[in-house]
Amino acid sequence: MVNISGKQRRANGRRAKAGRALATAVFLGAAGTSPVLLSPAFAQSFAFSNVSVEGNERVDASTILSYAGIGRGQQVSAGALNDAYQRINGSGLFETVEIIPQGNTLVIRVKEYPFINVINFEGNKRLKDEDLATMVKSQSRRVFSPSTAEADAAAIAEMYRSRGRIAATVTPRVIKRDGNRVDLVFEITEGKVVEIETLSFVGNRAYSDRRLRQVLQTKQAGLLRAIIQKDTYIAERIDLDKQLLTEFYRSRGYIDFQVLDASAEVSRERDATFVTFTIREGQQYSIGNITTVSEVEGVNAADFADVQKIKTGQTWNPALIDNNIARMENLALRKGLNFVRVEPRVTRDDRNQRVNIEFAVVRGEKVFVERIDIEGNATTLDQVVRRQFRTVEGDPFNPREIRQSAERIRALGFFSDARVNAEPGSAPDQVVVNVDVDEQPTGSLGFGLSYSVASGAGVSVNFSESNFLGRGQAIGFSVSTSSDNQSSSFSFTEPALFGRDLSLSFGLFYRTTDSDHALYNTRNAGFSVALGFPLGDQSRFSLRYRLSRDNIFDLEADEFDNTTVPPTPVDIRSPIIRRETDAGALVSSSIGYSYDYDTRITGLDPTRGFLFRFGQDIGGLGGDTKFLTTTVFAMAEQKVWNEEVTLRAIFEGGHIHDLGDTGTRVTDRFFMRGKMRGFEPNGIGPRDGTDNEDALGGNVFAVARFESEFPLGLPEEYGIMGGAFVDVGSVWSLTDTCGLQCRSGGENVDDGFKPRVAVGVSVLWDTPVGPLRFNFSKAVKKEDYDREQTFDLTVSTKF
Repeated sequence: MVNISGKQRRANGRRAKAGRALATAVFLGAAGTSPVLLSPAFAQSFAFSNVSVEGNERVDASTILSYAGIGRGQQVSAGALNDAYQRINGSGLFETVEIIPQGNTLVIRVKEYPFINVINFEGNKRLKDEDLATMVKSQSRRVFSPSTAEADAAAIAEMYRSRGRIAATVTPRVIKRDGNRVDLVFEITEGKVVEIETLSFVGNRAYSDRRLRQVLQTKQAGLLRAIIQKDTYIAERIDLDKQLLTEFYRSRGYIDFQVLDASAEVSRERDATFVTFTIREGQQYSIGNITTVSEVEGVNAADFADVQKIKTGQTWNPALIDNNIARMENLALRKGLNFVRVEPRVTRDDRNQRVNIEFAVVRGEKVFVERIDIEGNATTLDQVVRRQFRTVEGDPFNPREIRQSAERIRALGFFSDARVNAEPGSAPDQVVVNVDVDEQPTGSLGFGLSYSVASGAGVSVNFSESNFLGRGQAIGFSVSTSSDNQSSSFSFTEPALFGRDLSLSFGLFYRTTDSDHALYNTRNAGFSVALGFPLGDQSRFSLRYRLSRDNIFDLEADEFDNTTVPPTPVDIRSPIIRRETDAGALVSSSIGYSYDYDTRITGLDPTRGFLFRFGQDIGGLGGDTKFLTTTVFAMAEQKVWNEEVTLRAIFEGGHIHDLGDTGTRVTDRFFMRGKMRGFEPNGIGPRDGTDNEDALGGNVFAVARFESEFPLGLPEEYGIMGGAFVDVGSVWSLTDTCGLQCRSGGENVDDGFKPRVAVGVSVLWDTPVGPLRFNFSKAVKKEDYDREQTFDLTVSTKF
């Protein structure tokens, strides 16, 4: 086995010397005599009556002569001979090349490179041979090239470097075989993964290192360093981190923010990296005076000022400016004002740390979109990409709209990258919009494990595809089971019905429950269909129809008192539940709507968010039940103390109003499962006075949850946070209140409003295998019949 590097250095040296000699002199002599070195001054041009090729075995002489480009009797100069040598040598077919003039004969003597017999990889464990073979350009049964082999070794080493193994080395070696053949072997020393031991910042005053580490995609090596994959040093990821830091600061008013340097130092053992970001924060600016002017004749600036949603005193955020410009330019389109643009003219007030903004309505250039070209979408149909544009061929060209279209294409999740740019078209007033995308996998098959104190252990299998057949449609199928319930579902969503921003979704579901918290089982099966469309940048409206068949079964039989003769039955079941079970399976047919308002969608204020959801469903369009169900959900959260603490308030409520004579059943009513900590599922609400105190649920529920999340002083890369919470809520109101006591002449079931209060602390651990949440709670206000749960653990993971 011979290392090719030393041998090829000697061969390259001989070729270089030969080339320099031919550039300045030519050997001439008669056959059988010693060659004589003549100065170029005495050798201007030569003619050879014969050209001889020697040493070739596989390459035809005619091929070599074609590279040389010298014919018999042709006048050639010393420079022409040098050019011939360079052409033959540059073909990459020969290890050595010599051009020797001997009288009237020009001798071309070559030594061919060997052919590659096989290519092997040795020492690789992390990467398979099949993956490495796709990276090398050297091929079996092709001519061996030392330079290509060296380039292949560098490519393999680069692949290991991108995986965090910067100490990996790759050495190409050749094993000579008979028949002028060689085996090419890449000897690989993979080395260890180079983890980021320390990720630090210099120059940060407004935000702590902990908070800034949360922004970066790169992470420090932590407690689960053997599992996490983002704590390895990858130079390209550092470049992305620079951009993320810049966006983080500028969205919070630091308009002068800069990343001055991002240095990485490798330890002496080359098994750890220390990364330091040197930054300059600058001062935080807010928005000052806001004015709107019109420089287009006949256009009233006041109309454009009315659609603005930006206020003096708000923290400076580029997204606020872009959002308002888009809103004003959309108004111009609705008014039929083509080629009208809005220019933000910004002036800084450094003394007061404010930015004054003047929105100027101006006349833009008359440029049209000639066509939109899309490349790189091997699977995704063109129409899926095109419908992200608000502009079509022939429309006025709007650079801002093109940039926003690029963002919408990236947001689809179908492409790892999407580049959109405009170039001149066939005429001065025409542009061509080029879209270049890189597709990525959009399907996933997942297997999951879950655990909670309330529900026990569970497993799940799910499949999803967000770009079905390249049409942008989404399909999903899931099956899950736990000790309490089993469920399966199928869903299909068309996001652009009739080519408009109108979504159509269809779903099938089947669920059964066999809970330890209830001595009866339930079964629900049916389907739903919904239409959704946006009302604004942050709001959406949807209409839906649902048909289901709901059944209560396997109600446990009465127990018997065996001390009597004959044994007498002892009624342990609630008469209310028994009457609901006796009704059998009921069909519900309902139509409903929901309205969503979510400020987190646009991210205009990164330190706070608000979500509001309101919905109603009315049953009675056929089926056996008639009802009106109303639900409301509201959540507000705010980051405080340099964004290291999150405060959150959640209100949730619901009401079922019976419109028929069937009443509500336990399959319809609210039970506060998972909505209030400190109590078991079905642990609060009206109960029948049986020995088992059956939970009946309620037609009305309301709960308010106040919680906070904060660091515990542990390294950020551990992903462990603390939390505290206070939950206040209740479930009440029944249609049928005649329970066991009522049947024996006593009082009805108490279904009044009785608030409960629970307090507690949490430990949140965001692990690579799934989020874990430990809740330690105490019910400080409860009823005697409530069932408490002081500890709860939830685990959920997919793989």
